[in-house]
Formats: sequence, C-alpha cells, structure tokens
Amino acid sequence: MESANVVDHQHGQKLAVASDPSLAEVSEENRLKAEQLKDEGNELFKQGHYEQAVELYSQAIDWNPSVAAYYANRSFAYLRFELFGSALEDASKAVKLDPKYLKGYYRRAAAQMALGRLKQALKDFETVAKRVPGDKDAALKLSECQKLLRQRQFEWAIRCEEKNSSAFDGLEPDGIVVEESYTGPQLLNGQVTAAFMEELRACFQQQKSLHRKFVVQILTQIRQIFLRAPSMVDVTVPDKCKFTICGDIHGQYYDLCNIFKLNGEPSEENPYLFNGDFVDRGSFSMECIMTLFGYKLLYPDHFFLARGNHETDNMNSIYGFRGEVKAKYNEQAYQLFTEVFNLLPLSHLINRKVLVMHGGLFSQPDVTLEDIRSIERNRQPPDSGLMCEILWSDPQQQLGLRPSKRGVAFEFGPDVTENFCKTNDVAYVVRSHEVKPEGYEVAHGGRCITVFSAPNYCDTIGNLGALINIRGDDLTPKFVTFAAVPHPNVAAMSYASSMFRMLGG
Repeated sequence: MESANVVDHQHGQKLAVASDPSLAEVSEENRLKAEQLKDEGNELFKQGHYEQAVELYSQAIDWNPSVAAYYANRSFAYLRFELFGSALEDASKAVKLDPKYLKGYYRRAAAQMALGRLKQALKDFETVAKRVPGDKDAALKLSECQKLLRQRQFEWAIRCEEKNSSAFDGLEPDGIVVEESYTGPQLLNGQVTAAFMEELRACFQQQKSLHRKFVVQILTQIRQIFLRAPSMVDVTVPDKCKFTICGDIHGQYYDLCNIFKLNGEPSEENPYLFNGDFVDRGSFSMECIMTLFGYKLLYPDHFFLARGNHETDNMNSIYGFRGEVKAKYNEQAYQLFTEVFNLLPLSHLINRKVLVMHGGLFSQPDVTLEDIRSIERNRQPPDSGLMCEILWSDPQQQLGLRPSKRGVAFEFGPDVTENFCKTNDVAYVVRSHEVKPEGYEVAHGGRCITVFSAPNYCDTIGNLGALINIRGDDLTPKFVTFAAVPHPNVAAMSYASSMFRMLGG
C-alpha cells in the first residue's frame, strides 16, 4: 500500500512556496521524512486507525506534495470512514500528479461508486484497461463495473415503467407455506407478541433464520405503520419517565442485544428511539432490522425508528444489506425492504424541545420544524435539499457552512446550530452518522450532540458505543458508553458489493 493528505501542520522546516506546491523543489531530507510518515501511516491503516493514518499521510504531503501515492493512500483511508468527497479529491490529485499511477484511478473509481456515480467510475476503469491491455485484474474490474452499470440502468428502466406499482402488490404472505421441518419462531395469528420477540432474539443469537413467511408478514404490517407516520414524529415523554436514544447500529446484532442487556428490554415503560443506519457494513443486518421492526410492531407508540443515509438503495447495494438479504432470502425480499425504508420518518421531536435526526442541519437559513414536517420522504433521497441534508450533513467547529468531505450535503457550524435552535425554540439537536471514539460527542456549546451505537465499528475502529438517556421532566442527556461484545466469526462487509471489495473500499 502507498500513502495520502488533509490538515495544516507546523513543521520546523518549511517547503518552498510555489503556485502549485507539488511543483516545489523537495530536498532529500524532506523526501526521507515524508517516506517515514507514509510508512507510519500505513501501519496505522493496517491496524484500522484510519483517522490517525490520514493525519500522517497529510504530514507526508506537507513535507513532499509531489508523490501521487501519498494522496492515493489518504484517499483509501477516507473511503474507510465514508468521506467520499475527500477520497475523490485526493484520488483526482494523485491522477493529476502521475497519470500513469493506476492506483489513483482505482481509488477514484471507488469514491465515484460510493457516491453512486457508476458512469464516472467506468471511465476510470476504461482508462486503466487501455493503459495495461493485458492485465487480467484491470479487465475483470472493468467487466464488473460494466455489469453493475447495466444492472442499475435496467432497474431504473423497470422502476420508471412501474413507478405506480409496489413490490407488495399481489403479495399474499398468509399463503406462504411453512415447511414441517421449520422449528423457529412463528407469529401467533399473524401478530408479533412478547413471546415471539423472545424466541426471535434467541433464534438469531443461535445464527438461525426467521422463515420467509414471517419476514413478509412483518414487512407488510410495518409498511402500514410507516405509511401513516409523518416525516417528523412528535414524541411525548412523561415526567420522571426514561427515554433512550441510540445511534447507528450498522448490522452489529450482538452489540444491539448488549444495548438491551445494559439498558433494559424495550417496553412501554422503557421506550427507545433508534436514529438510523440499522443496516450495512456489519454482517448481521437482517437480524438487526427484523428485531427493530418486531419491537416497533409490538410497541408502536413506545419504540421509534428514523431513516439514516444507509436506509437507501445505493448504500445498500454497495455496503452489504442487499447482498445479505439476497443470500439469506431473495431479491424480492430486498425490494420489500427498499419500499419500507422509503417510508421511515426522517426526524423525531421530543417534548417539543429536542430534535433528533440522523445527519444534521441545513444549508438554507431559517428552516423551520414545519419545513421538516413537509418533506416528501417516500423516495430515494435526492442529491440536494432538505431530505438530503437531514440524512447526510455533519457539524464542524468553524462558523458557517462548507461542502461536506463526504461529497454529499454540508458541514454546519455552531452559528448555524444556534440559529436553528433559536428559530424553532429547540433546546438542542441529537444526530448520529459519525463514529466517535467515546461513542458520543457534545459540540456547539451543548446544542449539537452526536450519538453512535456501533462499538468497534466494522470490527476495526476500536471505538466505544454510546446511548443517551433523558427524562420527561429533565431533558439533560445522560450518556452510557459500552464496548463491543464478541460475535460469530463472520467479518464485517462480508456481503458488500464484490466490486467495492475488489477496490478495497
């Protein structure tokens, strides 16, 4: 592996200034220092410390900005924590510095794929194939990208033809036959019960599957609940009653079970809100989503679910949920999930004072709660606008706004948060969407809180998970942190797109 870039660093020695820093003369001493930093960055990358690797790659670039591999390696690290915009920028810089450097094209293709831009990714694969016409690996990647693009275009054409139809049309879940050999949990008269949830949890713990009939029945019922739900759900927490907010779960089923062990099983007396990104990355997404949907059916007024940026078709097709559903059930089941995900609420307002949404705030000033309530959500998210930003935006320390390093939406400063809270008479906002070393982060003077509930994210990051407890009469957040628990030997990203895994994403 090579190397990468990103922050401003102070060195004892400055590089010569040029209109393009990559054209400045670099001393042998600086070259050696840059190589040392690159090597140290590579070791951190291998250990899963991607942010620290970015820091060292960035320092390597400061010492010697003329090496394409440094940018390509930093691009690779950015890909690992979903900063696709920065990954794309660095890969493009690598290609500009050295048009013959093939890894630059591969990194750029991976970033384009992650952003759903298959046509642009295909151009990079075509470039590599022309440069090395006899290379089997290059030809394979080109062929796989062509297949993915054809599949995407075919699916798009089908959707356009059937835009008024539903995968649920004509579906008769009660008619699906349950084989006599099946010994797993069964719905009683088609309904989720507490006993069923207990059996389901035990079934999943033992790595067994829920029969397809009951999956379809649950999806059919949950769809009806979300069809009736608004884009912003008002939640009332009575005085002295506890309410729990959890962040990203990302297919880490055994850590989800640990949350219930630590914080209590869901019930009418112990309500929960899970704030998006239930699936992808981790390889037990099916178990996570069926558990969460089951509790939503059991406690519809005391168990809440919000959409994340990973409850979307592009993310699911790359990061594993689609592959997992197809492996454990079939493509039709995946299409049912896609329709249900489109209906998930985008935000929750607790006691009229705490706004919870997956991503963050908005590029337009003076967005109101009524504007959020009015978002038409039953679709795949667009590339801009309120729906995109509520799923994708992140906070930043600087004032104002800037385009996100993710390549989608924006980063918003403390002034943006303060203005939003004052405009809408909100005490603070809670969001998820970002890994934090301690599982949570309090920013913007306490007005913006991040909570992330997938510890040791992707089996490599080493972060803690966290959840938030509040009370109806005291909305001050209380944080509970926890470490990852063991899980069966199925690695994260096992079901991810084979094409994306080829590129190391």
